[in-house]
Amino acid sequence: MASLPLELPTDPGLTTVERALVEIRAARPVVIEASGGAALVLSAETLEPALAAHIDSYAQGRGRLVLAPARLRRLGCDRGQPGAITLPTLDPGRIGQLALKTDAKLDAPVAPAAAVDEDALELMRLALLLPAAVVIPLAAETATPSILRVPSEAIRTYRRTKTKDLKIVSRAPVPLEGAPETEFVVFRGGEGHRDHVAIIVGNPDLTRPVSVRLHSACLTGDLFGSLKCDCGDQLRGTVRRMAEDEGGILLYLDQEGRGNGIANKIRAYRLQAQGYDTYDADEMLGFDLDQRRFEFAAEMLRQLGVKHVRIMTNNPVKIAALRNAGLEVVSEQRVLGRPTAENVRYLASKRDRAGHFIDFDALAALAPAHD
Repeated sequence: MASLPLELPTDPGLTTVERALVEIRAARPVVIEASGGAALVLSAETLEPALAAHIDSYAQGRGRLVLAPARLRRLGCDRGQPGAITLPTLDPGRIGQLALKTDAKLDAPVAPAAAVDEDALELMRLALLLPAAVVIPLAAETATPSILRVPSEAIRTYRRTKTKDLKIVSRAPVPLEGAPETEFVVFRGGEGHRDHVAIIVGNPDLTRPVSVRLHSACLTGDLFGSLKCDCGDQLRGTVRRMAEDEGGILLYLDQEGRGNGIANKIRAYRLQAQGYDTYDADEMLGFDLDQRRFEFAAEMLRQLGVKHVRIMTNNPVKIAALRNAGLEVVSEQRVLGRPTAENVRYLASKRDRAGHFIDFDALAALAPAHD
């Protein structure tokens, strides 16, 4: 019998992107292949001295550190596009200083980023790492048999392609305090093949507008009751209101830290402890106001049979995302948590810098009374 190669019925471009995310998070380089050539790419965050020394002998001064616009602004270079800083040597200390430290200063000119540089930053964001990459151009004849190669076009289309790549993998009734008639429906897929949960409270009539909340996971607030945010109050308050009304659906989305990941969220918290507000802290790390996408949340609702929603949110971005995805938003309801001494600056920043609909007079009515 002739032996035939085993081929999998998958999109090879998408597969290589997902494998590349694993490689990058594991501190291993990948090669991005573009029409104008190829480049070796490493995470600035995970670059180890031994690997840097090994690759430096090959790079011979051709490497560059690519930084996101937000980080460049914090370094004193106000620009709307990523930029690249020449690396005469792959010095992990200098790279880490420029990519992360609050007291860093630009020590070299910033050149415009190439297309492959922007692809490298997108890989870092998808891998939930700092948006800072070491990029080394490769000669056309360079062989890299042990290093994964990924097409640039696959990186650029990954988010859009994965939006509808969601499927229900499990569901079961899970009675909650204050909402005993509740079902958890777990979806898998989307960016990074993460698990997202639709929590169906009561028996909402899907032929009519359904109360819906998009709630991004917040480990510190939802589970541990952090005083730095109002997320836990919003989560439990929304479920309680749905149970007391006609039911509803809360989508619990794996988008910790406004899409930056738990490690970067805790880095931002450390910066907040030094006096930065929530958005300044994210900008110091290289992130813009919000990295989250909500198109896949609309797909989850569609798969559950929802077409018309009464959205429960203070965030105008979520409202626009559902409308842009083709769902009819018939009304908006605000969701308020208790103000605390620790979260009032955070709430004000969301109102003033991200346009959230937060009424501080209404919040004051929720403040705990003092004798």
